[in-house]
Amino acid sequence: MRFTKMHGAGNDYVYVDCFTQPIPNPIPEVAKQVSDRHKGIGADGLILICPSEIADARMRMFNADGSESEMCGNGVRCVAKYVYDHGIARKSELQIETGRGVLALRMLEGPSGKIEKVRVNMGAPILEASRIPTTLSGNPPVLVPLTAAGKSFAVTCVSMGNPHCITFVDQITDDWVLRVGPEIETHAAFPRRVNAEFIQIVSRQEFIMRVWERGSGETQACGTGACAAAVAGVLAGLTDRKVLGHLPGGDLELEWAESGDVLMTGPAAEVFSGEWKPC
Repeated sequence: MRFTKMHGAGNDYVYVDCFTQPIPNPIPEVAKQVSDRHKGIGADGLILICPSEIADARMRMFNADGSESEMCGNGVRCVAKYVYDHGIARKSELQIETGRGVLALRMLEGPSGKIEKVRVNMGAPILEASRIPTTLSGNPPVLVPLTAAGKSFAVTCVSMGNPHCITFVDQITDDWVLRVGPEIETHAAFPRRVNAEFIQIVSRQEFIMRVWERGSGETQACGTGACAAAVAGVLAGLTDRKVLGHLPGGDLELEWAESGDVLMTGPAAEVFSGEWKPC
């Protein structure tokens, strides 16, 4: 199986061009094997770049544990860069089909003339609790109490096509991310599990974030999570609608536009390509 390793702000995936080769099967097992950082290629998951009847390409995203996710904000930027750079559709504005629907992406050239950043319209956030989904009260739940890992704290829940639980903290620590994060992911209040974001507010235009991702553990960045955090900041009255998110793997520019859509601009980079042979 030929593959390309790419990352968006350090959120790295193994990408397979299914325009030129068959979809690997069984996909969940392939995702687990290639994601293994000791015995595989090493990644946060597997992303398939597939033909689409309604867009320039279709993205399918699988977490490191083999589970399929609806959406990946950093991943879709890399898909767009791959589609452009490899001549599948050489357009400055691309349409990519995802589990969230068809998203519009704009290619942004750097000083070198190559595509270095991509701006994606992530669509409007889903704010109804039943559609996030969560059993917590509120549409959406904003600063509602939750208890996990022996701690009681306030959370705000948003979906960007996949579910997110945002906790605003005075200081982000390993205890929050590595101990509380897994407990939030599998909490009974989230019937489909959830991504857990921990946000430290710097100013009304800036925040720091770490994330425990559903099915992958802590990652260097989560695009949908950053978008959800930007929305949650506005809902909680803590940030403006335009904000810069600092994540371990890099920065993301975020805006909850007056139109209702969330816009995200961030890096997309190709690291290397190769051939993988299953065990």
